[in-house]
Amino acid sequence: MKRLYFFIIITFSVSNLSAQIEDAWVYFKDKPSEASYFSSPLKMLTQRSLDRRARFSIHLDSKDVPIDASYVLKIKESGVSILARSKWLNALHVQDTKVNIDALLSIEFNGNTIVSSIEYANKSLNSSKTPKSKNKISKKRNKLEFKKVDIYGDAENQLSMLKGDSLHLKELKGLGIQIAVLDAGFPNVNSLLAFKQVIDNNQILGGYDFVNRSLNYFTGNYHGMSVLSTMAGYLENGINGATNNYIGTAPGAEYYLFITEDSNKEVKLEESLWVEAAERADSLGVDIINTSLGYSVFFDNTNHNYSYSDMDGQTAFITRGAEIAFSRGMILVNSAGNEGGDPDWPYINAPADGPSVLTIGAVKSNEEIASFSSFGPTYDGRIKPDVCAQGQGTALINTSGNVVFANGTSFSSPVLAGVIACLWQAFPNKTNDEIVQLVRESGHLYDVSTKTNATIDYQMGYGIPNFSSIFNALEIEKIQKGTAEVVFYPNPASNNVYIKFPKGISNLEITLFSTSGSKIIEEQLHSENPKLDISYLSTGLYLLKINYGNEIKEFKILKN
Repeated sequence: MKRLYFFIIITFSVSNLSAQIEDAWVYFKDKPSEASYFSSPLKMLTQRSLDRRARFSIHLDSKDVPIDASYVLKIKESGVSILARSKWLNALHVQDTKVNIDALLSIEFNGNTIVSSIEYANKSLNSSKTPKSKNKISKKRNKLEFKKVDIYGDAENQLSMLKGDSLHLKELKGLGIQIAVLDAGFPNVNSLLAFKQVIDNNQILGGYDFVNRSLNYFTGNYHGMSVLSTMAGYLENGINGATNNYIGTAPGAEYYLFITEDSNKEVKLEESLWVEAAERADSLGVDIINTSLGYSVFFDNTNHNYSYSDMDGQTAFITRGAEIAFSRGMILVNSAGNEGGDPDWPYINAPADGPSVLTIGAVKSNEEIASFSSFGPTYDGRIKPDVCAQGQGTALINTSGNVVFANGTSFSSPVLAGVIACLWQAFPNKTNDEIVQLVRESGHLYDVSTKTNATIDYQMGYGIPNFSSIFNALEIEKIQKGTAEVVFYPNPASNNVYIKFPKGISNLEITLFSTSGSKIIEEQLHSENPKLDISYLSTGLYLLKINYGNEIKEFKILKN
């Protein structure tokens, strides 16, 4: 059964490799060219990626440096097949006989051996093994009502359940946030009406098919397209020929589409391709990675299967890669899995076992747990999943471009990832760790008074997050940090800019200038109506000057 998290049964023929051919990761001892890369960081990361590192005070380290090209050449010359590579783990995914792979330990460069260790996908072939150090609780939560927007159509419930509609009403729709979707394919994204808005607005920034090493990423299995639709889909009845309404949770975000999953087979290589894609996302400056995939006991070669003891956050290759991705400043959102009803394997899958990964379970539209949603805890006793979103009866776009309903944690994950993008838009200086913890602690099972998950539920985790409460708490935090501080959001903005008045101030003088210095707007705003309409302005950069008392603050606004 593939780890594409639809709640359906997939059958396929298993084609095992010859018993004499093995998959392995070859780890190198060092990176001799580190210094040259540190002196020219743009050789390994884009400026956007470097800016993210600077914003969050994340220093460059050896993991950012590519694998030494001379070492790779030595492995190629040995005749062993190289299938993938990871600079973060300083490793190559290779395939050959055990004899030929073991011989790599003696390969030398400039008189020194270069391989530190070899890890076989078949754990029985490894010379040493690392020792590995479901009661359900139901709790109702108070519902806060927000204005319903008919245009969401069938997608309204999955957004409002998370109170994400409250962010959309503030025009927080993921603008300026980049999301990488790592999945099995994105056919028809470039042609379906539901994606016309993101295509026309150049919100699909690029992608890559790592499985086939191809620049054509509008191909493959439709699973990734459906996952993407829960965030980026947009239909408005009567517009462009649409006959119904649908809005994803992050219609303003930008997206990279990476194919890492081969839907025709389940092999260890897919883990390595995922890590490659995550590294690419980091180098591009991506903010959020959504993955509706997972790996455990369903490999074509059963010798490659993990055990529950491996779900400890530090064993699976993909999980180790996910933890490094988080250390680079990105948020990792991952489906928990659909095995909750499987008596042999009801557990979460890698990389959902990662300590830093935000693992998402599935609930029904009435906020009750979906029976198929995979269980925690991790083998080492950590709460997983972290939180839940609607994954049963989730509205999405199918291959014909129609709105349909489907089941699976595949969809609860991107639904929530999109709302995180909207929140991060408003508070871009919050670190990934801060955002993830806020999401956890807003869950309805979390006890705010004792700051504990008092009603631990190994299928719901912290429960269903409340993004309205997170936003309000962060706004209060801003005010408490300084009574004379003025705050505005969103930025970039498309229609309105909202001004958060400083404590004790009821009137603000607002002046908006073009980059050439021409005055465009000059007016007074009152605290009862702190909204500045910029919908009629052309796309571009503007200077906002706010005068209150003896204070004058200047800000740059990007109009989308």
